[in-house]
Amino acid sequence: MFTGIVEALGRVGAVHGTRGGRRLTVAVPDDLAWRLALGESVAVSGVCLTVVESAPGALSFDLADETLRVTTLGGLVPGDPVNLERPMRLDGRLGGHLVLGHVDGVGRVTKVHPEGEGTRVDVEVPARLRPLLIPKGSVAVDGVSLTVAALEEDSFAVALIPHTLAATTLGQRRGGDPVNLEMDVIGKYVRGFLEQWQSSETGGRARRES
Repeated sequence: MFTGIVEALGRVGAVHGTRGGRRLTVAVPDDLAWRLALGESVAVSGVCLTVVESAPGALSFDLADETLRVTTLGGLVPGDPVNLERPMRLDGRLGGHLVLGHVDGVGRVTKVHPEGEGTRVDVEVPARLRPLLIPKGSVAVDGVSLTVAALEEDSFAVALIPHTLAATTLGQRRGGDPVNLEMDVIGKYVRGFLEQWQSSETGGRARRES
Protein backbone atom coordinates (compact mmCIF):
# COMPACT_ATOMS: atom_id res chain seq x y z
CA MET A 1 0.00 0.00 0.00
CA PHE A 2 1.27 3.44 -0.96
CA THR A 3 0.07 7.03 -0.65
CA GLY A 4 1.11 8.56 -3.96
CA ILE A 5 3.63 10.88 -2.31
CA VAL A 6 6.84 10.44 -4.29
CA GLU A 7 9.91 10.20 -2.07
CA ALA A 8 12.63 10.42 -4.68
CA LEU A 9 13.46 10.38 -8.35
CA GLY A 10 15.40 7.40 -9.59
CA ARG A 11 16.99 6.89 -12.98
CA VAL A 12 16.97 3.76 -15.11
CA GLY A 13 20.46 2.26 -15.17
CA ALA A 14 19.86 -0.85 -17.26
CA VAL A 15 17.11 -2.96 -18.82
CA HIS A 16 17.87 -6.60 -19.64
CA GLY A 17 15.66 -9.24 -21.21
CA THR A 18 14.96 -12.38 -19.16
CA ARG A 19 13.14 -15.61 -19.87
CA GLY A 20 10.05 -14.33 -18.03
CA GLY A 21 10.16 -10.68 -19.07
CA ARG A 22 12.78 -8.04 -18.25
CA ARG A 23 15.02 -7.00 -15.39
CA LEU A 24 14.99 -3.31 -14.56
CA THR A 25 17.84 -1.72 -12.61
CA VAL A 26 17.26 1.73 -11.14
CA ALA A 27 19.83 4.10 -9.65
CA VAL A 28 18.41 5.38 -6.36
CA PRO A 29 19.51 7.83 -3.65
CA ASP A 30 22.65 6.40 -2.07
CA ASP A 31 21.68 6.49 1.57
CA LEU A 32 20.63 3.97 4.18
CA ALA A 33 16.92 4.59 3.66
CA TRP A 34 17.06 3.18 0.15
CA ARG A 35 19.11 0.07 0.92
CA LEU A 36 16.07 -2.16 0.91
CA ALA A 37 16.09 -5.88 1.56
CA LEU A 38 15.29 -8.51 -1.05
CA GLY A 39 11.56 -9.10 -1.35
CA GLU A 40 10.54 -5.59 -0.26
CA SER A 41 8.15 -3.56 -2.39
CA VAL A 42 8.73 -0.24 -4.12
CA ALA A 43 6.36 1.76 -6.31
CA VAL A 44 8.20 2.63 -9.53
CA SER A 45 6.23 5.27 -11.41
CA GLY A 46 3.10 3.88 -9.83
CA VAL A 47 3.82 0.18 -10.34
CA CYS A 48 4.36 -1.97 -7.25
CA LEU A 49 7.53 -4.00 -7.86
CA THR A 50 9.54 -6.45 -5.76
CA VAL A 51 13.22 -5.87 -5.06
CA VAL A 52 15.21 -8.82 -6.46
CA GLU A 53 18.67 -7.25 -6.09
CA SER A 54 19.79 -4.51 -3.73
CA ALA A 55 23.10 -2.66 -3.65
CA PRO A 56 24.18 0.78 -2.45
CA GLY A 57 22.72 3.21 -4.94
CA ALA A 58 20.83 0.65 -7.05
CA LEU A 59 17.77 -1.58 -6.94
CA SER A 60 16.73 -4.24 -9.45
CA PHE A 61 13.25 -5.53 -10.25
CA ASP A 62 11.86 -8.25 -12.50
CA LEU A 63 9.10 -7.11 -14.86
CA ALA A 64 6.64 -9.83 -15.82
CA ASP A 65 5.03 -9.92 -19.25
CA GLU A 66 1.76 -8.69 -17.69
CA THR A 67 3.53 -5.66 -16.21
CA LEU A 68 5.10 -4.88 -19.57
CA ARG A 69 1.70 -5.20 -21.25
CA VAL A 70 -0.43 -2.99 -18.99
CA THR A 71 2.02 -0.29 -17.86
CA THR A 72 4.52 2.14 -19.36
CA LEU A 73 7.53 0.37 -17.83
CA GLY A 74 8.12 -1.63 -20.99
CA GLY A 75 9.11 1.59 -22.74
CA LEU A 76 11.81 2.59 -20.27
CA VAL A 77 15.38 2.97 -21.48
CA PRO A 78 18.61 3.77 -19.61
CA GLY A 79 18.62 7.35 -18.38
CA ASP A 80 14.84 7.66 -18.01
CA PRO A 81 13.68 9.12 -14.67
CA VAL A 82 11.17 7.22 -12.52
CA ASN A 83 9.15 8.13 -9.44
CA LEU A 84 9.97 6.11 -6.33
CA GLU A 85 7.93 5.50 -3.20
CA ARG A 86 8.35 2.95 -0.43
CA PRO A 87 5.21 1.33 1.10
CA MET A 88 3.40 3.36 3.73
CA ARG A 89 3.82 2.60 7.42
CA LEU A 90 0.66 1.88 9.39
CA ASP A 91 1.77 4.42 12.00
CA GLY A 92 2.48 7.09 9.38
CA ARG A 93 0.41 9.86 7.87
CA LEU A 94 -1.66 9.32 4.74
CA GLY A 95 -0.44 12.36 2.85
CA GLY A 96 -2.02 11.51 -0.51
CA HIS A 97 -4.66 8.78 -0.92
CA LEU A 98 -4.73 4.99 -0.81
CA VAL A 99 -2.68 3.73 -3.76
CA LEU A 100 -2.16 0.01 -4.36
CA GLY A 101 0.50 0.21 -7.04
CA HIS A 102 -1.75 -1.80 -9.39
CA VAL A 103 -2.04 0.14 -12.63
CA ASP A 104 -5.51 0.12 -14.17
CA GLY A 105 -4.48 1.40 -17.57
CA VAL A 106 -2.28 3.73 -19.57
CA GLY A 107 -3.42 7.27 -20.33
CA ARG A 108 -1.85 9.77 -22.70
CA VAL A 109 -0.93 13.38 -22.09
CA THR A 110 -2.79 15.55 -24.59
CA LYS A 111 -1.87 19.04 -23.45
CA VAL A 112 0.56 20.75 -21.07
CA HIS A 113 0.21 24.46 -20.45
CA PRO A 114 1.13 26.99 -17.74
CA GLU A 115 -1.47 27.87 -15.13
CA GLY A 116 -0.46 30.50 -12.60
CA GLU A 117 2.82 29.43 -11.02
CA GLY A 118 2.17 25.80 -11.90
CA THR A 119 1.12 23.71 -14.88
CA ARG A 120 -2.12 22.16 -16.03
CA VAL A 121 -1.89 18.74 -17.66
CA ASP A 122 -4.71 17.15 -19.66
CA VAL A 123 -4.73 13.37 -19.86
CA GLU A 124 -6.76 11.18 -22.21
CA VAL A 125 -8.21 8.25 -20.25
CA PRO A 126 -9.34 4.83 -21.53
CA ALA A 127 -13.14 4.73 -21.87
CA ARG A 128 -13.51 1.87 -19.38
CA LEU A 129 -11.81 3.93 -16.66
CA ARG A 130 -13.62 7.22 -17.23
CA PRO A 131 -16.62 6.31 -14.96
CA LEU A 132 -14.21 5.96 -12.03
CA LEU A 133 -13.29 9.65 -12.12
CA ILE A 134 -15.24 12.33 -10.27
CA PRO A 135 -14.64 16.08 -9.91
CA LYS A 136 -12.16 16.75 -7.09
CA GLY A 137 -11.62 13.02 -6.72
CA SER A 138 -8.26 11.29 -6.49
CA VAL A 139 -6.21 9.64 -9.22
CA ALA A 140 -2.62 8.40 -9.31
CA VAL A 141 -0.66 9.44 -12.41
CA ASP A 142 2.72 7.70 -12.68
CA GLY A 143 2.35 7.02 -8.97
CA VAL A 144 1.68 10.63 -8.00
CA SER A 145 -1.45 11.30 -5.94
CA LEU A 146 -3.38 14.07 -7.69
CA THR A 147 -6.78 15.75 -7.55
CA VAL A 148 -9.01 15.78 -10.62
CA ALA A 149 -9.28 19.46 -11.51
CA ALA A 150 -11.58 19.07 -14.52
CA LEU A 151 -13.41 16.32 -16.36
CA GLU A 152 -14.30 15.88 -20.01
CA GLU A 153 -15.99 13.01 -21.82
CA ASP A 154 -12.72 11.23 -22.55
CA SER A 155 -10.11 13.06 -20.48
CA PHE A 156 -9.32 14.74 -17.19
CA ALA A 157 -7.04 17.54 -16.07
CA VAL A 158 -4.74 17.93 -13.08
CA ALA A 159 -3.08 21.05 -11.73
CA LEU A 160 0.59 20.61 -10.81
CA ILE A 161 2.26 22.92 -8.32
CA PRO A 162 5.96 23.84 -8.72
CA HIS A 163 7.05 21.30 -6.08
CA THR A 164 5.35 18.43 -7.92
CA LEU A 165 6.90 19.56 -11.19
CA ALA A 166 10.38 19.57 -9.63
CA ALA A 167 10.10 16.46 -7.43
CA THR A 168 8.44 14.02 -9.85
CA THR A 169 8.65 12.95 -13.47
CA LEU A 170 5.46 14.87 -14.27
CA GLY A 171 7.47 18.03 -14.75
CA GLN A 172 9.03 16.40 -17.81
CA ARG A 173 5.83 15.11 -19.42
CA ARG A 174 4.87 16.47 -22.83
CA GLY A 175 1.97 15.99 -25.21
CA GLY A 176 1.80 12.41 -26.46
CA ASP A 177 3.59 10.88 -23.48
CA PRO A 178 1.99 7.75 -21.95
CA VAL A 179 1.35 7.70 -18.20
CA ASN A 180 0.34 5.00 -15.74
CA LEU A 181 -3.12 5.49 -14.24
CA GLU A 182 -4.49 4.01 -11.05
CA MET A 183 -8.04 4.96 -10.19
CA ASP A 184 -9.28 5.48 -6.63
CA VAL A 185 -9.64 2.05 -5.00
CA ILE A 186 -12.80 3.12 -3.16
CA GLY A 187 -14.49 3.93 -6.46
CA LYS A 188 -13.41 0.57 -7.90
CA TYR A 189 -14.96 -1.32 -4.99
CA VAL A 190 -18.19 0.68 -5.21
CA ARG A 191 -18.48 -0.01 -8.94
CA GLY A 192 -17.75 -3.71 -8.34
CA PHE A 193 -20.48 -3.98 -5.71
CA LEU A 194 -22.99 -2.13 -7.91
CA GLU A 195 -22.24 -4.30 -10.94
CA GLN A 196 -22.65 -7.45 -8.86
CA TRP A 197 -25.91 -6.17 -7.38
CA GLN A 198 -27.26 -5.18 -10.79
CA SER A 199 -26.29 -8.56 -12.21
CA SER A 200 -28.07 -10.42 -9.41
CA GLU A 201 -31.15 -8.21 -9.77
CA THR A 202 -31.27 -8.81 -13.52
CA GLY A 203 -30.84 -12.54 -13.05
CA GLY A 204 -33.51 -12.67 -10.37
CA ARG A 205 -35.96 -10.69 -12.52
CA ALA A 206 -35.36 -13.01 -15.48
CA ARG A 207 -36.05 -16.07 -13.33
CA ARG A 208 -39.28 -14.56 -11.97
CA GLU A 209 -40.50 -13.69 -15.46
CA SER A 210 -39.72 -17.10 -16.95
